[in-house]
Amino acid sequence: RILQHFHTTAEDYTIIFTSGCTAALKLIAESFPWIPEGTKQPSSRFCYLTDSHTSVVGMRGITASMNVLSVPITPQEILLAESRLPAEEQNCTTPHLFSYPAQSNFSGTKYPLSWIQDIKSGKLCPIKTPGKWFVLLDAASYVSSSPLDLGVHQADFIPISFYKIFGFPTGLGALLVNNRIAPLLRKTYFGGGTAAAYLAGEDFYFPRKSISERFEDGTVSFLDIIALKHGFDVLEKLTGGMEKIKQHTFTLAHYTYTVLSNLKYANGAPVVHIYSDTDFSSPDVQGPIINFNVLDENGEVLGFSQVDKMASLHNIHVRTGCFCNTGACQMHLDISNEDIRRNLQAGHVCGDDIDLVDGRPTGSVRISFGYMSSFEDAQTFLNFIIATRLSKSDTGTPFKSVTKLTIESVPDDLPCFNNADKLSPTLKISDGELRSNLSATKTTVNWQPLETEAESIRAAVSETAVPTCRKGGKPITVASIYVYPIKSCSAFEVTEWPVGNQGLLYDRNWMVVNQNGVCMTQKQEPRLCLINPSIDLKQKIMVIQAEGMDPVSVSLEDNTEKEAVVCESKVCSHRVKTYDCGERIAGWFSMFLGRPCRLIRQSSDMKSKSHQKNTKGLSSAKNISLSLVNEAQYLLINVASILQLKEHISARLEKPLEIEELIQRFRANIVVSAPESFEEEEWAEISIGALQFQVVGPCSRCQIICIDQQSGERNKEILQSLSAARGRKTNFGIYLMNQPLHSSFSDILSVGSQVLPVLKENTEIQPPTSSEE
Repeated sequence: RILQHFHTTAEDYTIIFTSGCTAALKLIAESFPWIPEGTKQPSSRFCYLTDSHTSVVGMRGITASMNVLSVPITPQEILLAESRLPAEEQNCTTPHLFSYPAQSNFSGTKYPLSWIQDIKSGKLCPIKTPGKWFVLLDAASYVSSSPLDLGVHQADFIPISFYKIFGFPTGLGALLVNNRIAPLLRKTYFGGGTAAAYLAGEDFYFPRKSISERFEDGTVSFLDIIALKHGFDVLEKLTGGMEKIKQHTFTLAHYTYTVLSNLKYANGAPVVHIYSDTDFSSPDVQGPIINFNVLDENGEVLGFSQVDKMASLHNIHVRTGCFCNTGACQMHLDISNEDIRRNLQAGHVCGDDIDLVDGRPTGSVRISFGYMSSFEDAQTFLNFIIATRLSKSDTGTPFKSVTKLTIESVPDDLPCFNNADKLSPTLKISDGELRSNLSATKTTVNWQPLETEAESIRAAVSETAVPTCRKGGKPITVASIYVYPIKSCSAFEVTEWPVGNQGLLYDRNWMVVNQNGVCMTQKQEPRLCLINPSIDLKQKIMVIQAEGMDPVSVSLEDNTEKEAVVCESKVCSHRVKTYDCGERIAGWFSMFLGRPCRLIRQSSDMKSKSHQKNTKGLSSAKNISLSLVNEAQYLLINVASILQLKEHISARLEKPLEIEELIQRFRANIVVSAPESFEEEEWAEISIGALQFQVVGPCSRCQIICIDQQSGERNKEILQSLSAARGRKTNFGIYLMNQPLHSSFSDILSVGSQVLPVLKENTEIQPPTSSEE
């Protein structure tokens, strides 16, 4: 059935099942009949197009170990490659391998399938070297939406991934091997099921005759293999075949490309920069992939991680980064080899959220259409781009304004769609009801450090901080302090609070997990914000309350006698040792949230060992101990910054937000009152009383700020407004770390205390990769 799908038969091709396309490529590198350097024969070459997936480029690691040279070649170079070798060199039989993608997974560019025959016949030579060329066609991206006729285009190796075709199964791929090359493949390792006979006591092994049996080590995923027939049959029944899928997906991509490329700001500047080698004029040269970056009205790139955050608010999934194709990313984004090395030194690695370095993009955004995609999907995406780049009104604030978009006329000759189907530039955004009442209870700690010792330390701290602190202006003070005993639950406001080794005492010591032990946050369960924990230091209990539920209490004493359960939180990405708080508490949370869940607490004997962060830039602290937070011990925001943001957001909402509601949404530990908005972003260190803190970096916000902390309702306008207000980023607030002073009294953080900041020398700190929760 698989061979039938690719218009070929078992006479011409053999199928070797693998765990995926990557495993198929690795198999080729290991088994190709390479001739290494240093022999009497001319040596082999592995040549690959630079617009190739990481898994193709990674083959050079294996060829290098076999003393075979790898030669990268750009698409432009192969188009200019010389045809035919001199006659005396055409008889050489040294095997070479050329690999290229049928369709670029970065841009959707379709490379000519005619290259296969041209290269095998010697009509086209990737590099000028005598020998016989074999062709590896990376078809993983191509066959997901286009028909591949192997009866016409007879490549020697074709790796494929089935889930890219019809979404299932995810752990099964295959290598289609041309039977003419199959006998030449070499195999060193032999696994279960691959041997016709072998001896355990002597070096004797005889492989199975069948190529597929010889190369399929161990038990193949036979249940998934059985499911493939049903997958192909259903695909055919639903769509009518790959040719119709090709036309359908290209029509959607062409429509989306046309509208995107015609979106302009009022000043005429484009809204997006599309990275493409074609003008989307034909499905024969362009697949259903659109790669782009969003621009502001001045032509500056908005970071892809910010676009991704906005897309998630609209229930749109996009891919971001370089898509495991560094070569195409460098080519389209004009990133040099030195830039790649420099970005790595700056902390950027593949797959992270560092989208801009020195104002230049490290990657882009990609959307793809499949057979299940609809015109409504395309409209939803385009409406998202318009909504996030559209300013509802001119606020008159000093924020960078976002100019209204205009849509130029869309061509009338779009295939499959009539004029009635054109995208309407009018977008209706419904805002959820917002509450502005703040009902957090303030608590006071009734004990103080020894006055003489405290004053002496404060004096010592102030003496070192004053010379380099900000000069002039009104004093900065602590306005509010918030503790979050249970991760992602409601805030507990206090007027003063003890500081421990991991931050504010008991801050995020507990978290709610689902039945699989995975941490739950407001992203998955917004109703967590309606759970109100409070700490009673005298009675040594945490009281948990929620509307319609009887209060329940948890002892603050660390119950180390209970068996600790090791779990890995997918939110924190750290392995933490915890213990369960019992059936009674689990029942309370499960009843309120309406789903099975449990409350767990970080075990005290693991606090200093299992959740540590080697924080860059902290000279006095290494491997600082963290509670169940993501990035840092403290999060600080500035009331002046909140006020300026409030002005901008309120202008975009039907009902203006109260400042207390905004403060709650940003879930900070320390709220300070400073004269200037966003001046906190220029601080390198701060001192509050006897406590010293170092600034780790800005907090890059996620969709949690869209959740009303009093009602649990979402309003995506908040994050969109923050992005519009801050230009090309969603930073708000700063992360802090500290190491408590070793003295005979407990450190106390108090409302009203003066804040003494030390300014940093440079103006920008690299943001962490995680969100604030």
